[in-house]
Amino acid sequence: MFIQAAQAQDWANLKKYQQQNSQLAPLTQGEKRVVFMGNSITEGWKNIRPEFFEGKPYVNRGISGQTTPQMLIRFTQDVIDLKPEAVVILAGINDIAGNTGLSTQKMITDNIFAMAKLAKAHNIKVLLCSVLPANDFPWRPGLEPAQKVIDLNEELKAFAKEHKITYVDYFSAMVNEQNGLKAELGSDGVHPNTAGYLVMEPILEKALDKTLKR
Repeated sequence: MFIQAAQAQDWANLKKYQQQNSQLAPLTQGEKRVVFMGNSITEGWKNIRPEFFEGKPYVNRGISGQTTPQMLIRFTQDVIDLKPEAVVILAGINDIAGNTGLSTQKMITDNIFAMAKLAKAHNIKVLLCSVLPANDFPWRPGLEPAQKVIDLNEELKAFAKEHKITYVDYFSAMVNEQNGLKAELGSDGVHPNTAGYLVMEPILEKALDKTLKR
C-alpha cells in the first residue's frame, strides 16, 4: 500500500534517473557537458542512435510520454544539478496530444520558458528545439495537431530570439506537404527512425558548436 502511494506521488518520474545522476562522473577540466531534456523523441535517440552519444559529454534525460509540466518538475534534479554547460530542450508534442490532460499553448510555453529561464539563471546555455512535425497521433487519432505544432514553434522561435538563446529548427528539414513528418523519417508520423535522427544530428551539432563557443 505504501509503495503504491509512493509511486503514485512520483508523477514526474523523478526516480527514473536518480541513481544514474548520483553515479555520473565528476566534470573534468574543460568538459562541456550537454544535457538533453525531453520525451520519447529524446529518450529514443539514445536507443536508436547510441553512437551519436558515445564518447561525448552528452547526458540523455528523456522520458517517454512526458509533458512539459513533468519535465519542469524534474528540471532541477535532471539538468541543473548535473552542472552542464548547455541544455537541449525538445518538448511540447505530448502536451498537444493531451497525455496529461488538456493543455493550451500558453500552458505549454509557460513551462518551456520556465525551464529556459531556470537554466539561464544557473549560467547554463539553452538550445530550444522546434517541435517535430506531426499531423496525427497514432495513440490518439483525430486531434489534427499540425497547425498547433506550427503555432507553438513560432512562439518558441520568437522567445529564443528575444532572449538571445539558440533555436534549433528540426521542423523545416522534416516536414512534408501535409505539415506532418516525412514518411521516410518516421514510421508512425511522430517518432523519428534512424533516418530521422540522421537529419536531426547535424542540425543540432551545428547549433551546439555555435552555442558552446559563446
